[in-house]
Amino acid sequence: MENTDRYKTLSGPSEEILFKEKKSKFFGYAYPIESEDEVKPLIERLKKQHHTANHVCYAWQLGTSEPRYRANDDGEPNNSAGMPIYGQIQSFEVTNVLVAVARIFGGTKLGVGGLITAYRTAAQMALEESPIVERIEKAHFTIHFGYETMDRVMRIIKQHHLEIVAQKLEMECDLHITAPKSQAEKTMRLFEEYHTVSIRQKRG
Repeated sequence: MENTDRYKTLSGPSEEILFKEKKSKFFGYAYPIESEDEVKPLIERLKKQHHTANHVCYAWQLGTSEPRYRANDDGEPNNSAGMPIYGQIQSFEVTNVLVAVARIFGGTKLGVGGLITAYRTAAQMALEESPIVERIEKAHFTIHFGYETMDRVMRIIKQHHLEIVAQKLEMECDLHITAPKSQAEKTMRLFEEYHTVSIRQKRG
């Protein structure tokens, strides 16, 4: 059975790339993102960096099993920029990513077909310059238990190769652990049989 926990994303931002077409310059960038809130500051930064750019068009995608995405033409003809960029995100099969292209007009109109090709090519070049990595989607849990149950809890964690992300160990203990998302229900059941241990999955 295929492991649905695996997904591809970027381990860091791409190098800046430049694609030229009829004297227009298309600067392409790709960034890893974890939330939609990161998009606006990155786009604003590009607009400052390329203050002579006529358009900064972009697309992003977040999530794996039910991905969310948005494509923005930033004043270019409808679907001539954002969707061709998004098409490359799909083509490279990456997620949790923002791809942006800043265009500086060179004086010659490219037409819709020319724009689609140029934005697609710049996005492709940016993703080709990106450090693409494979990750495993994790589920996050908080476990609460008394100190006297510590050995039992730690034994389960070790046996099932669960990862401890954070811990607070006093008379009352709290652990933040992760497991592959496909193992979420199984992980909950490991601890639920102990009435002295409470476990809850963190959403979002």
